[in-house]
Amino acid sequence: MTTTADAPVVQPTADIDDDVTLGPRTRVWHLAHVRGGARLGADCNIGRGAYIGPGVVLGDACKVQNHALVYEPAVIGDGVFIGPAVVFTNDEFPRAANPDGSLKGADDWHAVGVTVERGASIGARAVCIAPVTIGEWSLVAAGAVVTKDVPAHALVAGVPARRVGWVGRVGRPLVADGDEWVCPQSGERYAENGDTLRLLA
Repeated sequence: MTTTADAPVVQPTADIDDDVTLGPRTRVWHLAHVRGGARLGADCNIGRGAYIGPGVVLGDACKVQNHALVYEPAVIGDGVFIGPAVVFTNDEFPRAANPDGSLKGADDWHAVGVTVERGASIGARAVCIAPVTIGEWSLVAAGAVVTKDVPAHALVAGVPARRVGWVGRVGRPLVADGDEWVCPQSGERYAENGDTLRLLA
């Protein structure tokens, strides 16, 4: 049974379409728009002016900052941070009209999505060009343009985005210690495993 304390909070100026699922304690702020069929988990925070497209899925404890645009069919894992004015695209070959001048309709293109795995963070004004997967606990720097998959724990930056380091689960850049990588805040240790990292016991 959902109590009053667990109920989602939606500001009066937010626009929530029919058939939207809002998890317990999720908050939707002023002028945000959540489209039909979207499913948001518990404890999410959708900032002012953010857009969540039809059928988009967000896990629990996600934070979508002001004016971020999350176009369908994006799938977002638990604990993901999406910074201000981030854009997730969904059309590989965008055109407004056909060569004959007729407007493109829903049958004239195939939507592709961005997948963001658990705990990842996308910095302010980054653009993620679908289809890409952002690996768990990775960090996309502000202003980056992501054109290919981001490995778990990778720190990527630039246009196009390239790996410039590794980050741990608390988001801090890791420091090399011999063959291992160490988080300066948590003390967690990691080992390289192919093109990603694994947490050591």
